[in-house]
Amino acid sequence: MTFQLNLDLIDDKIEFFEAESIKTLEEKIQTQIENNKALMLHVHSVSHEMYVSEEGRRFYSAVVHFKAKK
Repeated sequence: MTFQLNLDLIDDKIEFFEAESIKTLEEKIQTQIENNKALMLHVHSVSHEMYVSEEGRRFYSAVVHFKAKK
């Protein structure tokens, strides 16, 4: 039996986040920034939006593009 280990690096990674408060959204993103440091990825760009439902509830979302450090 032959075992082959592939060590290709991740060059780009896009992650999506959502929360009911901006503070919670920021915490989720910061946690993932720390996790992605182990993969040698840094934040390349962030896009975010806020939506207010008909009931007045706010929802926050963000898309974070991580790229490999070169």
